[in-house]
Amino acid sequence: MVSRFSNAVVALFALVSVLLVATPAKAGVDIRVNLASQTLTATTPDGAVRKWAISSGRNGYKTIRGTYRPYMLKTYHWSRKYGGHMPHAIFFKGGFAIHGTTAVNRLGTPASHGCVRLHPAAARELFALVKSHGQRSTRIAINGVAPDTGKTLYAGKKKMSSKQLARVKVKPPLIVPAFAPHQPFPGGLPFQHLR
Repeated sequence: MVSRFSNAVVALFALVSVLLVATPAKAGVDIRVNLASQTLTATTPDGAVRKWAISSGRNGYKTIRGTYRPYMLKTYHWSRKYGGHMPHAIFFKGGFAIHGTTAVNRLGTPASHGCVRLHPAAARELFALVKSHGQRSTRIAINGVAPDTGKTLYAGKKKMSSKQLARVKVKPPLIVPAFAPHQPFPGGLPFQHLR
C-alpha cells in the first residue's frame, strides 16, 4: 500500500515537472539603460532592438543602478514632488520611472531628478512594448555612471582656489516675510495703524 502511494506521488511529480518544463516561459522586453552613454536599449522577444537617447539624474539627483521589474504602468502621471508631467511612465522602484519629457533638447545629457527621461514618442513606444509583452516579464537593467555636467564646485579631492571661488557668482538668498500679501493694502498694512 505504501509503495503504491509513493509510486503515485513520484508519477504525479514527474508529470508536473514535465508540464512545467514543456510550457515555454513568456519572454518580456529587456531594457538596458547605460548612464555613461545616456542611452536606453530595448530588446523584444522577437529580437527587435530599439535604441534611444535619455536624460538621467543631474548633479545632486542620482538615477539608481541595478536590475528591476516594472511594478506600475501609468499612461499619464503628474509628479506632486517636482510638479511635472510624466507621460507613459514605467515605474520600477519607488518614485523612479522611465517616462516621456518635453525637455527633448536635454536628451543625451543628465537633466532629471533621478528618473530616466525619453522623447515622448519613444516613451509611448516603450510603454506599448512593455504593456503588450507583460510588465512582470520585463527586465530593466541600469548600469554605468552618468557624465559630470560640469556644475560641481569640487573635482575629486582637489578644492577650488580662492580666486576660482571668488569668480563663482552666488545669488543672495530670497527672503520672504511670513505675511506677504498679494496686493498692497490701501494706506499700508492693517497692523501698522494699531496703537
